[in-house]
Amino acid sequence: MTENIQPTDLPLPITTYLDRSQGNQRRTAIEAFTPDAVVVDDGHLYRGTSEIAGWLDRVASEYEYTTTFLRAERDEHATLVVNRLEGTFPGGIVDLKYRFVLNGQNTAIRELTIAP
Repeated sequence: MTENIQPTDLPLPITTYLDRSQGNQRRTAIEAFTPDAVVVDDGHLYRGTSEIAGWLDRVASEYEYTTTFLRAERDEHATLVVNRLEGTFPGGIVDLKYRFVLNGQNTAIRELTIAP
């Protein structure tokens, strides 16, 4: 069963990633992930903190954008956050779904999949 949640009810690793993944704190967003985490974005797989850190750096330098929270929901397996991005990328606006799977203690992100 899926339940809608407010941004204030998101687990700390998710809010840490979302807050830090923008602007000059992007490098510290890696702290929200487990050492063996996996990220899937734009059809590419990034495994482990080294590859994920490289992905964070690349994304930060490619485009400028702002993010607006649209909604969040969770079930027994994952938390889904939908954000609207507006910026200098092709198309200029997109709603992205961030699917987070946390570790067993809910203290870090084990998997993140980003898709339209």
